[in-house]
Amino acid sequence: MSSSSSVNSSASQELRDPAIRVVLQPKDTNNAGTIFGGIILSYIDLAGAVEVGKTTRQRIVTAGIKEVEFKAPVLVGEVVSFYTKTLRVGRTSVTVTVEVESTRGHEQVRVTSAELTFVCLDKDGKPTPVVPS
Repeated sequence: MSSSSSVNSSASQELRDPAIRVVLQPKDTNNAGTIFGGIILSYIDLAGAVEVGKTTRQRIVTAGIKEVEFKAPVLVGEVVSFYTKTLRVGRTSVTVTVEVESTRGHEQVRVTSAELTFVCLDKDGKPTPVVPS
């Protein structure tokens, strides 16, 4: 893990509304006492799905997550925000980006980011064209 990088809280937070925001608890920690990376990954997936829900109300599944590199740990009790943006809408898929930031005192700390691709499925579980909501 590299050193944490701060984000200018007034400039970065004014115009953004997170897809989800959570407070992580002691049950979410690893043996080092910081939040387990798998917990963050599950919230990244959930936040990505929330973003896709702005494009379509179809049944979706996560097809892939590009590299996730943790830049800073998340500590118990911190408020973690997951900011999302749709990058591409394909024939059967929607690709989004998720940026993760943690509130540490009075500053925002960049934790990680990821690009996810979701695929729309029909009633038989087969890929189907994206139908805008």
